[in-house]
Amino acid sequence: MTPVDAAQASAPLVPSAPLEGMVELDEATLVARARDRDPAAFEMLVRRYQRRIYALCLRMLNGAGGEAEDVAQEVFVTAWRRLPEIQHDAAFGSWLYRTATNKCLTILQRRKPVDELDAHNDPVETNAGSDPARAVHNSEAMRALTLALAQLPPPQRACWLLREVHGRSYNEIAELVDATPTAVRGRIARARAELAEVMKPWK
Repeated sequence: MTPVDAAQASAPLVPSAPLEGMVELDEATLVARARDRDPAAFEMLVRRYQRRIYALCLRMLNGAGGEAEDVAQEVFVTAWRRLPEIQHDAAFGSWLYRTATNKCLTILQRRKPVDELDAHNDPVETNAGSDPARAVHNSEAMRALTLALAQLPPPQRACWLLREVHGRSYNEIAELVDATPTAVRGRIARARAELAEVMKPWK
């Protein structure tokens, strides 16, 4: 069951316009229509964010694909149910990131500490645009980066991913993880230092 199917099963819907006609609509308009239980508008929002939210969950959860998929779907189902609570239509994306991050942190807090990832887990790709991420040129380097990310404390990992991979500002990250911008900068700086040390052989 897709996030859209799961969400639509939880509430009555109104007839919707063809999906093709919504491609050019801005996010605020789509959120407003989805709040009125327009399934096509919500599906368009899912299409815009599903890959990014899944990627964040995958990296946060150390490459656990099935678990990341479950969390991502839960995020969108929750979004469908709680759309009326979102005060500003343009804040939908931030709400998704915050919800996904919090759900992943909760899962990680319940886990027992591990020394390394399962050897069968695939390395996690990243499009980060600075320091260690630029050193990822081959599968061995990617594997090293994935393992290094798994060793970071979850709050550091979340801040680094939101900044380096998803391009969020320090102020926005602070709101997403319920911390101050100063604390976020500190977490990212420590994460960068640790990851840069691990990635030295590939520079």
